[in-house]
Amino acid sequence: MARLKITQTKSYIGSKQNHRDTLRTLGLKRMNDVVVKEDRPEIRGMAHTVRHLVTVEEVD
Repeated sequence: MARLKITQTKSYIGSKQNHRDTLRTLGLKRMNDVVVKEDRPEIRGMAHTVRHLVTVEEVD
């Protein structure tokens, strides 16, 4: 199964509360944190919600 590497590239300071909650749910706490998650529709949806704060790469 494919995996996604999600990196927080920008600070969440000044963003909406639900964006902060989404970052926490993904496991990101501070800038330059990296998590690797399974490629599922739920994870892609969360990454899409905070797309202005993260970068997403596919990892095999």
